[in-house]
Amino acid sequence: MVLKTFGWSFAVTALGLVAAVFYGGWEGFGVVAILSILEISLSFDNAVVNAGILKKMNAFWQKIFLTVGVLIAVFGMRLVFPVVIVAISAKMGPIEAVDLALNNKDEYQELVTDAHPAIAAFGGMFLLMIFLDFIFEDRDIQWLRWIERPLAKLGKVDMLSVCIALVVLLITAFTFATHAHQHGGAHVDKAQTVLISGIAGLITYMIVGGLSGYFEDKLEEEEEREHEEEERAEREGKPKSAVVMAGKAAFFMFLYLEVLDASFSFDGVIGAFAITNDIVLMALGLGIGAMYVRSLTVYLVRQGTLDDYVYLEHGAHYAIGALAVILMVTIQYEINEIITGLVGVVLIGWSFWSSVRRNNALAAAEGKAEGSDEKTEVSSGV
Repeated sequence: MVLKTFGWSFAVTALGLVAAVFYGGWEGFGVVAILSILEISLSFDNAVVNAGILKKMNAFWQKIFLTVGVLIAVFGMRLVFPVVIVAISAKMGPIEAVDLALNNKDEYQELVTDAHPAIAAFGGMFLLMIFLDFIFEDRDIQWLRWIERPLAKLGKVDMLSVCIALVVLLITAFTFATHAHQHGGAHVDKAQTVLISGIAGLITYMIVGGLSGYFEDKLEEEEEREHEEEERAEREGKPKSAVVMAGKAAFFMFLYLEVLDASFSFDGVIGAFAITNDIVLMALGLGIGAMYVRSLTVYLVRQGTLDDYVYLEHGAHYAIGALAVILMVTIQYEINEIITGLVGVVLIGWSFWSSVRRNNALAAAEGKAEGSDEKTEVSSGV
């Protein structure tokens, strides 16, 4: 099971590390290994959230997620995305940006750093909306009830998550405007960039999330109708074919997963510059890490881990909320990537421990119930 799920990840790791040795020697090998670990530690919460969505997809779309999705994640976000950001922010052509990335690494890193406020605002708003929509939803299983119960009641107010996200964005942009005024207006454009990028992140979430939610609801309706029609068709001896709507639903959920993965990868891509400014080593290291995150997602789905450890999804969403706040803070202040990674690991570890305690308590309660039933039977027999 482990080899089947992680086989491609192991293969990509071996190829990536060999390529790193050929490209940058043993120093390159070390850099790629560190970047891989960084990506996995920063993106474990991504795997848990992805698993919650992926378990609703059939085997075909799970394969698409692991193949086409990986190409988008590895080559799109870890290799093409930083180059595109530089091309847009520096107003240069893509070929010039690639040339800069390969031949003038210091200037390339500087341009990516300059583009960080736009990246952080976009990713921060997208992730903040995911967290807010989760925390305001009324759910049967609650982890931190003292927080989740009152917030679920507040969540009945329409568009509350959007209002809060916009307030956070305005405060962030206003902080920049104030900072700019104090320093002679040097950062006025940055405040505007943060506002525009943040709104773009919000719009992206609403479009992609809205479409995936709409088609998910449609899928459930179609599945009920299909089940009824299949029973009728079987009685008449005419098997019913699968509905097309399932494909549309799965496609938009896949699209949502890719945008979600892109938002999660922002901190990994930016954090990678603290280790190296070599675009090739960066793509190799982050690409290997991305493969493990994908494989881990599928493993969680196939093992039913989210069903067994019910608070894991909660912990992952709290980690998303923390990451969103960290991204917004990094627009103004530098935060070490180790802190970013540790916050996610601690929250998910805590939720896993809470899930284990819950499972043990339920098992103990069932044992007591069975014991009392047996005593009742014995006494009634006597």
